[in-house]
Amino acid sequence: QVQLVESGGGLVQAGDSLRLSCEASERTFSTYIMGWFRQPPGKDREFVGSITWSTGNAYYAASVKGRFTISRDSAKNTVFLQMNSLKPEDTAVYYCAASPGASWDHWGQGTQVTVSS
Repeated sequence: QVQLVESGGGLVQAGDSLRLSCEASERTFSTYIMGWFRQPPGKDREFVGSITWSTGNAYYAASVKGRFTISRDSAKNTVFLQMNSLKPEDTAVYYCAASPGASWDHWGQGTQVTVSS
């Protein structure tokens, strides 16, 4: 079964940095678009950004553009979300997802990120 496993969440202070990882269980994802989403407490899940695995082209939500960077390591089947200048409003459960093109078919279990003020 295809799996995505996130790691790297934790409790940090405002202004700190954190890097999340998403390891894919199969190399199949090398043809996919990989995405990061987050769900703040009491709110709906929202799109954070995505990267096309084959090209490395990334796209970001306006709320994180300039602070967050998505990258991938093909040798490790891993996608990263580097988060800098974190704000309390970045507090959320962060999810990794994979899409073959039409929909987000695969999801990780999520990792908690808490930013204190």
